[in-house]
Amino acid sequence: MTEERRPIDPETIACEICMKEIPVSEAKSDEASDYVVHYCSLDCYAKWKEQNEKKD
Repeated sequence: MTEERRPIDPETIACEICMKEIPVSEAKSDEASDYVVHYCSLDCYAKWKEQNEKKD
């Protein structure tokens, strides 16, 4: 009897802005001293950066 092989789903993480699930291996991150924030694209990173600049 042969075992059926199934692909293993990669570990995912949610984009900080749009909450889209992306593979951890492809997530871009912005690191600070106490946390790591992940983005699915440069567009989402730009939106996050703009929001934080408005807060200041």
